[in-house]
Amino acid sequence: MMTLLWLIAVILVIAGVYVILARRELIWGIVLIVVGLLVGPGGVSIFT
Repeated sequence: MMTLLWLIAVILVIAGVYVILARRELIWGIVLIVVGLLVGPGGVSIFT
């Protein structure tokens, strides 16, 4: 389960960076990065 959460978090952060850099949508990029950090087991996890 921890590996799955870590993988989802990485995908969300990478998607957030992509949205900020490629699509120039700062708000959605920040939202994706924050959600990725909240889901990830290395940071503050919303599931624990």
